[in-house]
Amino acid sequence: MMNKEVKAENNKATITKKDRHNAILRWMFMGSALYNYESGQASSVVWSLAKLLRKIYLKDEEYKEALDNHFKYFNTTTAMGNIILGATTAMEEKDGIESKDAVQALKTSLMGPFAGIGDTLIWVLLPTVMGSISGYMAIKGNPLGAIAWIIVGAILFWIRIKLFDLGYTSGVKLVTDFSDKLSIFTDAMSSFGLMVVGALVSTVVKVYTPLTFVAGKVKLPVQDKILDAIMPSLLAAILTYIVYKMLESKWWTPTKIIIAIIVFSLASSYFGILGVMPNK
Repeated sequence: MMNKEVKAENNKATITKKDRHNAILRWMFMGSALYNYESGQASSVVWSLAKLLRKIYLKDEEYKEALDNHFKYFNTTTAMGNIILGATTAMEEKDGIESKDAVQALKTSLMGPFAGIGDTLIWVLLPTVMGSISGYMAIKGNPLGAIAWIIVGAILFWIRIKLFDLGYTSGVKLVTDFSDKLSIFTDAMSSFGLMVVGALVSTVVKVYTPLTFVAGKVKLPVQDKILDAIMPSLLAAILTYIVYKMLESKWWTPTKIIIAIIVFSLASSYFGILGVMPNK
């Protein structure tokens, strides 16, 4: 028994780069697959880190205690969870089971702020900006639109692995500083995303009305002489705003919105309210 404990003490920090990448790949593929309302992503964390923690904790009791610790509630954007789990892995490799409370405190304190950052950058801005650009290229018949989206996915995959390495090699200090300073970058990217969306609304969203205002002998096209004089692509901007407000409602799903737009377009075309935009 004494020899086993000595061996465990001497070999608790035998994590290789392959071990780390194996763990984070498991997390990347299963981060949300095992989600439940009681412990969030905790089951995914345990499944992802189980093999790696086994190399840190050779004593069965410590290993079980470490796994139980990671079964506590955890929920963040999966990509940003990489850097948190990298930092906790370094903590456990260095201090063993004595780091249990610090590991849990770090996960609890950072999962919220990092979720805000990850949701903004990865789930909102990236699909909105790159998806819109790729989609616009596809509409124009440019195959680079699909290729660009695939390249972005490959780059994001590589970044997610490097985030785990960053958390592991740089330790807790960088992770906590990183969470504070990233808000500036997030604000900048939000502004950039709004600029891209605004530009795409005027070029991609096409809404045209053939209505003409008639007063005596005066005929005034509503689209060209009134709406475009107020603001070019005004109808497109109004439609985009309405769709965004509909998305805020829990009742309106993207599918329902698409159907509503189709029905509205057909009805408006039948009554002459909307029509095909003429080539200029």
